[in-house]
Amino acid sequence: MQLTAKDVQTWFATFTDKIKENKDYLSDLDTPIGDGDHGNNMARGVNAYEESFEQKQPETISDIFQVFSMAMISKVGGASGPLYGSALMNMVKETKGIETIDSYEQLGNIIEQGLAGIKKRGKTAFEDKTMVDVWEPVVQALKEGSLSKEQIAQAKEHTKDLIAKKGRASYLGERSKGHIDPGAASSALLFDALVEVMG
Repeated sequence: MQLTAKDVQTWFATFTDKIKENKDYLSDLDTPIGDGDHGNNMARGVNAYEESFEQKQPETISDIFQVFSMAMISKVGGASGPLYGSALMNMVKETKGIETIDSYEQLGNIIEQGLAGIKKRGKTAFEDKTMVDVWEPVVQALKEGSLSKEQIAQAKEHTKDLIAKKGRASYLGERSKGHIDPGAASSALLFDALVEVMG
């Protein structure tokens, strides 16, 4: 397993496509338990990333993460922008001076730093029904030397039966059960794109 800067670029390009394709789906998930705008917000973020990428032409893994992070922070409303932004900023720091990611374990460590950023920024824990519920199992899988779309789907689906403890959905209490968390769903798209790039 090896990821170059070019692979990371492909990862985010693939994620961008997936967000655009699933924009309505993500907003539909967000409608019963949030503001109903997660898909539109994320689409704004990935569009900003594309524009920024064209202008800046980042060449290192760290720089690509940086461009993505700034696009999410500047363009994505609600909680998602700052959470994705915090995750990516931590991943920027973790990849400074790294030309290639050479193992599942190294990739797991990088994404674990992203997870730490989300937890700190959102003051969230596993099973609070947030994007953490996808990021954490992904980190574990990578550290164990693999990652599959099945594992990602399972993590996303797991949020359906949880009661939200954070964000707007938490106001619903028990009624937040039975709905997939939108942040977990967009995170699942992020890691699905990663699996496709890892081949």
